[in-house]
Amino acid sequence: MKAFQIICRQLRSSKGFSVEPALRVGFFTSSYSCGRKKKMNPYEEVNQEKYSNLVQSVLSFRGHAQTPESLFEEDTLLYGPVSKCKPPKQDEEAGVPGNWFPLFNPEKCLKPNATSDATIPLKIPLQKSKITSVTRVLQQTMTSEQLFYLERWKQRMILELGEDGFAEYTSKIFLQGKRFHEDLESILSPQENLKERDENLESGYIKSVQHILKDVNGVRALESAVQHKTLKYGGLLDCVAEYQGKLCVIDWKTSEKPKPFIQNTFDNPLQVVAYMGAINQDANYSFQVQYGLIVVAYKDGSPAHSHFMDTELCSQYWTKWLLRLEEYTKKEKNQNIQKSD
Repeated sequence: MKAFQIICRQLRSSKGFSVEPALRVGFFTSSYSCGRKKKMNPYEEVNQEKYSNLVQSVLSFRGHAQTPESLFEEDTLLYGPVSKCKPPKQDEEAGVPGNWFPLFNPEKCLKPNATSDATIPLKIPLQKSKITSVTRVLQQTMTSEQLFYLERWKQRMILELGEDGFAEYTSKIFLQGKRFHEDLESILSPQENLKERDENLESGYIKSVQHILKDVNGVRALESAVQHKTLKYGGLLDCVAEYQGKLCVIDWKTSEKPKPFIQNTFDNPLQVVAYMGAINQDANYSFQVQYGLIVVAYKDGSPAHSHFMDTELCSQYWTKWLLRLEEYTKKEKNQNIQKSD
């Protein structure tokens, strides 16, 4: 008892602690304690049944990392059920293409023929054809995760801007990208006069890529059509030129958000290697390409991000492109079978 009283004195003298004399009641004789009215605990007066659900939810809460499923549920709670699609499942790991075709063509030289006029870039017009386009293949074979985030972004924009506002927004984005490519074409074309080039430099996107353009020369093709007759696909590539001395397929992109890593460019690397593989097999091009370059420009004029693709990286993406092409072919066959039934 004496030891306990010493401890209590020490606690009372300590800063931030206080011990009420009532705490010593329990050590008195039983007759004394029974004679006093028992003090009610204030927590016992709380309606336990009313707040049981709240207490249970707080105690059972566990913090998990954000997943597509949790984000989708969060959007539904905040914005309402804006999409009927199910949250994505993890896609199966990519395998090996069943119909393998090489990316590089050993029968083609690595540099343009000396007899060709390198001062005039190729500009083969795109013609209607039965073969599918690179863009269509990539759109029709998006992964479930890509489709989920694309739909999620679209529905958020519609909620913010409305149907008409979203349509106007996408139209402006398309026109900005088109104008950007036209400006680049006029800058990189040797036929254009200097006055027109100076006017194009007023664009924020053009200012964004100025440090990239300093390393671009020896332009071989601009806005030129290409076909892979064996694999039966084609498209319109942006540019083939030398970048820091290496001949590349260059893909010019615009973005509202920074894309400092090649992973941020989604399917753009597949588009680059698809055009590269087609060039290396297309007889209209006397040379073959072994490198790729993705340039992401920004409207505010901030320095563009460039993503160089060496031969090893191009080969890795080429395998992925062949798998997407096979997936597209299978889907088309299944759809044709269903139509004929």
